[in-house]
Amino acid sequence: MNLEAQPIEDSQLVERVIRIGGHQIELLHPRDSESLIDQHAFEQDELLPYWAELWPSGLQLAHALTQRRLSHMRIVELGCGLGLPSLIAAAEGAHVLATDWSAAALALLQRNAARNRVRLQTMQVSWASPRALIELAPFDLVLAADVCYERRNVALLLDLMPRLATESLLADPRRSFTDAFLEQAPRFWCAQTSEREGVAIHRLLRHRS
Repeated sequence: MNLEAQPIEDSQLVERVIRIGGHQIELLHPRDSESLIDQHAFEQDELLPYWAELWPSGLQLAHALTQRRLSHMRIVELGCGLGLPSLIAAAEGAHVLATDWSAAALALLQRNAARNRVRLQTMQVSWASPRALIELAPFDLVLAADVCYERRNVALLLDLMPRLATESLLADPRRSFTDAFLEQAPRFWCAQTSEREGVAIHRLLRHRS
């Protein structure tokens, strides 16, 4: 997998202040995500810098987390991108591992964590080769925001998520591929769904063995 080779320069970043629950997060993010496209990475794996946007699902998942007691929980976020849910979970006292395919995303997240005086860990992970991540399981909770944007992600996530924790929170703006994920989810989980600002938040509880 060919990832962004160059770090993001300060001139490419802008700051957004986000207030969630009792937290104020100062979030640096790329001004223009299209400028980050790595043509070779796209030709090889069709990888696009989706991570560089603050998507509604990430924002609403972060809000939902403030309604739970997260202190001392072991939490992993899949496809974290800018990592707002990870930042909020860490601010709430959880032990957080944020994962993404993009090295640039993880580097920026660590910078934002330091900027907001929270601690979290990061790990570069391909869902097609998740062995190193699975070896760290079990976690208490899996977080995933808007991860079913491509068909190929559905089977990968259906295999991976139940191997990481007995509970997952999947936030999604009702993308078409999410239907395929939810149709197969009962093989592994019982699902409870709520909605925030047009984003569905699916709480997935793994069946007891």
